[in-house]
Amino acid sequence: MKIGCPKEIKPQEFRVGMTPNAAQEAVAHGHHVIIETKAGEGAGFPDADYIEAGAQIVDTAEEVFATADMIVKVKEPQAVERKMLREGQVLFTYLHLAPDPDQTHDLLASGCTAIAYETVTDSAGGLPLLAPMSEVAGRLAPQVGAWTLQKANGGRGVLMGGVPGVGPARVVVIGGGVVGTHAARVAAGMGADVTVLDRSLPRMRYLDDVFGTQFKTSYASKGNTAELVALADMVVGAVLIPGAAAPKLVTREQLGTMKPGAAIVDVAIDQGGCFETSRATTHEDPIYDVDGIMHYCVANMPGAVARTSTIALGNATMPFMLALANKGWRQACEDDDHLLAGLNVHAGRLTYYAVGKALGIDVLSPNLALKL
Repeated sequence: MKIGCPKEIKPQEFRVGMTPNAAQEAVAHGHHVIIETKAGEGAGFPDADYIEAGAQIVDTAEEVFATADMIVKVKEPQAVERKMLREGQVLFTYLHLAPDPDQTHDLLASGCTAIAYETVTDSAGGLPLLAPMSEVAGRLAPQVGAWTLQKANGGRGVLMGGVPGVGPARVVVIGGGVVGTHAARVAAGMGADVTVLDRSLPRMRYLDDVFGTQFKTSYASKGNTAELVALADMVVGAVLIPGAAAPKLVTREQLGTMKPGAAIVDVAIDQGGCFETSRATTHEDPIYDVDGIMHYCVANMPGAVARTSTIALGNATMPFMLALANKGWRQACEDDDHLLAGLNVHAGRLTYYAVGKALGIDVLSPNLALKL
């Protein structure tokens, strides 16, 4: 199979869809790997590394899309990239379709087969291709939130760990999954007073058993959420419903109860965000003010630490990428129900229920899509 990897063009996105190690593995399996020149430079992988791995370097994204049977990326294809997709071509990347009707309609119109990293599952009920970036984003959230809290950036001017005689910042993490757990660990490690909100009692018991007194947990009822948000210096939104739009858990009205200059970090912004006032921003211009509350809503947070993120993502995606290339997408999905769960679009049909529900589009069963 011809596997293509273009340079990411989303603003301030420095990750790359294939590491040289992944390219070497694919070549060793008999595949032809095509990399756009300088695609890996942002993550510290020069063209020479890919050439040494046996890949072919080409000058433009157009050459990659025109030649490759499968496109491997990091972020969802941008409008100019979607125009280059063609019928029968496989796209393997993050998609986050539920809050993005334009992308969804373009992918349907292209006739391509789109497999989304974020909806591939595993035997434990997890999301193995989302987890590495959730870990990175979770660990970044307190770091960027602490920066947002600085007075020069419009924040309250509160130090996360305080100093002797001055209390620490109060941090509320909404969601106790992968993102929330990593955010809470880092925020607590910075000395903050941290509370994690979740609706799963088993999950809260797990967090209590593993982390003890490092941070507190509380049930995410509307009352508890409102009370804790009002007291917080920083709120981290870390709620995910696989493949679906994130629920809006904090209203604009609630911003009026928060401390002026408090910081919101919405890690769920890729799925539309879990605050009513959230809108996607970029690393170039990451924060904005709504009613005196500073919002950090960068849609590709892990891109800030591109090398770590690229290697972590490549470790997770490589086995699935090789399966798709070695067997073809149909056989690979027939052999692995967890990979089949990643199928979102095929031959002009939507194949993921949560996206169809969010966008009001009829959905074809993935098993039926295999027969098209």
